[in-house]
Amino acid sequence: MARFVDLHPENPQPRLVRQVVDALRDDDALIAYPTDSGYALGCRLGNRDGRDRILKIRGLDERHHFTLLCSEFSQLGQLVHIDNAAFRAIKACTPGPYTFILPGTPEVPRRLLHPKKKTVGVRIPDHVATQAILAELGEPLLSSTLILPGEEEPRTIGWDVKEELDHAVDIVIEAGETPAVPTTVVEWTDGYPEVLREGAGDVSRFE
Repeated sequence: MARFVDLHPENPQPRLVRQVVDALRDDDALIAYPTDSGYALGCRLGNRDGRDRILKIRGLDERHHFTLLCSEFSQLGQLVHIDNAAFRAIKACTPGPYTFILPGTPEVPRRLLHPKKKTVGVRIPDHVATQAILAELGEPLLSSTLILPGEEEPRTIGWDVKEELDHAVDIVIEAGETPAVPTTVVEWTDGYPEVLREGAGDVSRFE
């Protein structure tokens, strides 16, 4: 049965944030947590079982592009190769509801890269509670939007997520209102941006 953690949306309680991070570190927990674009599933990068659990919950295969959730741009820059044009464009719209798919650096475990393209998704969320968790964790979070098989939008309500995934995740976090629109996904691997999914982020800057 998943633990339910209710974080204040503007001033997350440090004690509860530490408990979530301790579970991620010490117990290899898989969490369902709110972001600026719906709920997501997350675990530590080194949690091999967590990665497989995410794929199973979402009904995805090995070709799925995972996202590395970062606290700031400097952390993101250690995980992916970014040319000058991409650097300026990505920096201008982060933090925010965008996921960028870029070639991974050696800092990213091979099992997290796309098997053929060697790419990975990265993003910086504009969400107070999620940023509090990332700051306490001190490293990126392996993440995937919580869109269940047969659905098109991410879940948005903590208790709804707990009821649906009570035995599939370890912690469900609530932190106020969460939009129901997923991130805009932009692939930038051939020197130019290609919008793969139009979501909460404005796509006009990449057209």
